[in-house]
Amino acid sequence: MFGNELLPHRVLLFLEDDISSFFKDFRAIFAAHLLDMRVIQFREALREALNEEMRRDEKVFLLGEEVAEYNGAYKVSQGMLEEFGEKRVIDTPIAELGFAGIAVGAAMNGLRPVVEFMTFNFSLVAIDQVINSAAKMNSMSGGQFTCPMVFRGPTGSAGQLGAQHSQNFENWYANCPGLKVVVPSNPYDAKGLLKSAIRDNDPVIFMESEQMYGLKWEVPEEEYTLPLGKAHVVQEGNDVTIVTFGKMMRVVEQANKALQEDGVHAEIIDLRTVRPLDLETIIESVKKTNRLVVVEEAWPLASISSEIAYGVQQHAFDHLDAPVSRVTSRDVPLPYAPTLVEAYLPSVQRIVDAVKKVTYA
Repeated sequence: MFGNELLPHRVLLFLEDDISSFFKDFRAIFAAHLLDMRVIQFREALREALNEEMRRDEKVFLLGEEVAEYNGAYKVSQGMLEEFGEKRVIDTPIAELGFAGIAVGAAMNGLRPVVEFMTFNFSLVAIDQVINSAAKMNSMSGGQFTCPMVFRGPTGSAGQLGAQHSQNFENWYANCPGLKVVVPSNPYDAKGLLKSAIRDNDPVIFMESEQMYGLKWEVPEEEYTLPLGKAHVVQEGNDVTIVTFGKMMRVVEQANKALQEDGVHAEIIDLRTVRPLDLETIIESVKKTNRLVVVEEAWPLASISSEIAYGVQQHAFDHLDAPVSRVTSRDVPLPYAPTLVEAYLPSVQRIVDAVKKVTYA
């Protein structure tokens, strides 16, 4: 069908190693390797998603602190004011409760606002509008009103920013029916998931990492979307399943290198979305590996990892050869000292130790 000179080297390896595996992954391979690819930053991927959706649908608009004249606190919205004008790229006062409420009203009246929080720590000021208005409007109105909108911005620790600017609230928002919660781990996922989030008819919490805005990745020139609620099996393996999402994927990748040197072949799953939670993909993996480690940046109590551990023991208990192990942040407010920050966050060594514990190595 194709001459070898037209096939990327990685595709040729698939053909040589396992022709059935190649056809099983046909779509994924060609999406990643035959489309026109370029390397762009995380912030650029988000900007492209916003630009494409605003060009596609005039009902989409962006509002938040410094998104317009300043080109965004993290330069995600750079150049958007010039293209779309002040009616669609709107600078707001430092009043999250106020502009979140305006956005909810706009969504109820048929627009599709994208609300940028400078950090999700500041979303706590607006949480009444997010939880008691946006998330519940469809249900409380008997389906008469929907809130097709996105709340987006950085989450988690970004270094020495102190306890009030370094928190993870993915599990808080994922606890609320009516919301969808997305936490991408790379620019490719960020663009495809944000486009889907903007098109979705439910309110979506879209959580990024301040430390990843400069992360570079291959992203197709062509338009694409990624489905909400579907996890991604990043690497197949037979010894242990490692589940994570967001910024922690970078830490898991480093831990995986150390595990491979020890002969451990992990199956790595990137959740992409924590509500809806793709428990089915996790369970199918555990049935194969019989062991599970969940890595999460949030505090341990009532976390996403807690929910995953419960779901796996409920649906795959007989397949487990070891108790589920979790690696989370320490159960304290984030300290300021860099040595304590390092001790607080999930680390490569803590992940390796967790894997060794469940594999009895």
